[in-house]
Order: sequence, then structure tokens, then C-alpha cells
Amino acid sequence: MARRRTTEADADDLPRYFVWVRGLEGPEPQKWTAMDFGIGDWKRPQVLAFLELPEGERHLPLSALARRYPPPRADVSS
Repeated sequence: MARRRTTEADADDLPRYFVWVRGLEGPEPQKWTAMDFGIGDWKRPQVLAFLELPEGERHLPLSALARRYPPPRADVSS
């Protein structure tokens, strides 16, 4: 299948944020199109770290972003 060229409108649809969330087995990477979680929203406590992606990185797969931006270190306190 031929790939079409990305337009400005398409660029707005690409995920803008790389987010590490609290998963069942540790931090899990995700890509979000908007930071649409507010104070008191269920997503907020699940977010460990987030980064607004530069335009050139918005198309990268999760695996590449996870290698580039590793998960935050867990606070291990007894």
C-alpha cells in the first residue's frame, strides 16, 4: 500500500504526548493525542511521567519511544 504524504491536518491527529502509566506489571508506555485528564480524573493518578513529543517523533512506534525515554525509576521505600 502506498503511503501518502503527511499534511498539517494529519499532523494534528498524531499523538502529541508520550506517557508512562502505572500498569499491573509495572510502567507501561502509551501515546496520547491530548492531555485530557484533569484533577480528580481517574487517569491522573495512573500517570507516572509524560513528555510532549516534538513533531519529528510523533510518528515513532511505542517501542522506539520507550527505548529513547525510559520509564521513571520506581520509588522503593519500605
